[in-house]
Amino acid sequence: MKKTTAAIMIAFILSSCQTAEETVTKSSKPIAVSGATASAIAGDMASRLAEKVGPAATTTLKLDKDTSDYAAALEAALKGWGYAVITDGKVGKDQKPVEVAWSIDSFDGQVLARVSTPAIALGRAYTATSGGAKPASPLSIMQRN
Repeated sequence: MKKTTAAIMIAFILSSCQTAEETVTKSSKPIAVSGATASAIAGDMASRLAEKVGPAATTTLKLDKDTSDYAAALEAALKGWGYAVITDGKVGKDQKPVEVAWSIDSFDGQVLARVSTPAIALGRAYTATSGGAKPASPLSIMQRN
C-alpha cells in the first residue's frame, strides 16, 4: 500500500510540473539597461534565437510594442538577422507569426535575459561592462513539446 501511495504522489508532483499551454510568459516590469548593454545582450540573444526559431525568409516574429532600449535593440537585432518583425499587432490574413516574449532582470549584480516563443525559451546571465555586456553563464535552452 505504501508503494502505491508513493507512486501516486510522485506522479502527481511530476504532472504538476508540465504545462499544456502554448503561451509565452511575459515580464511585468523589465529593468532599464543602457543602450550599449541592451544592444550587446539583444544581439547575442537574437543570434541564439535565430539558430532555433526557423529561417528568416519564411518566419515572421511578433513582439509586443515597448519603448525600452532593450526592446528597440532586440527588434533591430532580429531585423538584422533578416526576420520580419511585427510590433503593432497587425497580422495579415495569411501570416502566422511566432510570438516572441522577452524579459530582462537583475540579480546579484548581473543582468538576466530571457527570450521565448511558444516552442523554446532561451536564457543567459550577463555582466554589464563599460562597452556593453559579456555572457556570465552558459546559454540555457528549454524546448517545449
